[in-house]
Amino acid sequence: MDVESPRIYDPILTEHLGRNRQMAFVSGPRQVGKTTTCRARADATLNWDDLDHRELVLAGPRRVVEKLGLDSLSETLPVVLFDELHKFARWKSFLKGLFDSYGDRMRILVTGSSRLDVYRRGGDSLMGRYFLYRMHPFSVAEVAHRDPVEAPGLLAPPRAIGEGDFEALWRHGGFPEPYLRRDVRFTRRWRTLRFAQLVREEVRDLTRIQQLDQLEVLVRVLSSRSGRQIVYDNLARQVRVAADTVRRWVATLADLHLGFLVRPWFRNLSRSLRKEPKWYLRDWSGVEDAGQRAETFVACHLAKAVDGWNDLGLGDFELAYLRDKEKREVDLLVVRDGVPWILAEVKHGEDSMSPHLRYYQDRLRAPFAFQVSVAADYVDRSCFEDPGRPLIVPARTLLSQLL
Repeated sequence: MDVESPRIYDPILTEHLGRNRQMAFVSGPRQVGKTTTCRARADATLNWDDLDHRELVLAGPRRVVEKLGLDSLSETLPVVLFDELHKFARWKSFLKGLFDSYGDRMRILVTGSSRLDVYRRGGDSLMGRYFLYRMHPFSVAEVAHRDPVEAPGLLAPPRAIGEGDFEALWRHGGFPEPYLRRDVRFTRRWRTLRFAQLVREEVRDLTRIQQLDQLEVLVRVLSSRSGRQIVYDNLARQVRVAADTVRRWVATLADLHLGFLVRPWFRNLSRSLRKEPKWYLRDWSGVEDAGQRAETFVACHLAKAVDGWNDLGLGDFELAYLRDKEKREVDLLVVRDGVPWILAEVKHGEDSMSPHLRYYQDRLRAPFAFQVSVAADYVDRSCFEDPGRPLIVPARTLLSQLL
């Protein structure tokens, strides 16, 4: 694949800048491609990690406008990118002042490797002044060059990707550099460095956690348990801290995009909050077990689709899983506007149909129930043509229809 492979976020952000006055907040994991994508659309970039740029931001909105020449008439509104601005303690006040006073003279992009929606709490409200776009690694649909602006529906027709591209996603993950480089030694070194940077830099800069050695132990444990339920008491004994501390640390690691939590779904939401969530790594390439990697691979694709559909205003979507007292479980469930929509049980190979899919589909009346086989060959037919009964479907087909 070309090193300059397009991202689905290119047309999304281009459309946003052309149609909306609100700022665009672009959040996502470290090294997922936020800065590269946004710089391609920006006329000027101010990076908080650059001391000269930081000094300019600290001087205030008026100084930024003067320095960038935004007082001058131009044929088009200039686009200004603020990179890693959330590291500035008063970034919300700065953006509010800039947008309220000068928002009609520019378009504003804001990026951050940590979740900007987490750090917007408290202080001056930015409500109504921005739209959030959550960037994820490459996916099957993105490699197949789906354009969500030209084809804005929830689901696209299936489209095959090359065997080499699919194998690269499976072995190297979807983060741009290892995916495009496709070198096993490089991927291992990149993954090790990313973990170290997340624990030693982002945790240090953005949280008050002091016990970094014990946090590293938790990261190592979670890295081996992708796709499994989290039992906080058990983790606390391994890491030797209180269960409430582990709970906070897991939430922090999710905020910093090491992984994400998927909670069990019940019609009564309060019941789901008392149950243990499942944990998934965002980089599935680091999962050794083939079955766990397959489930993580599909979960990451569904999480990307759910975030994308929500960010594009296509509905209210949620990713969950199902498990009852009899231990009948379905790996993943997509809920659409409060109603179960897609059930997904993930297998690496083409095993016999799971009876739990039919059980839950009958009770929840979800239109689609899929047993997703990662090893199965692509089939050139939509997975969504035959609702109402469970189907064994290739991951290559199903995931190509998402985002």
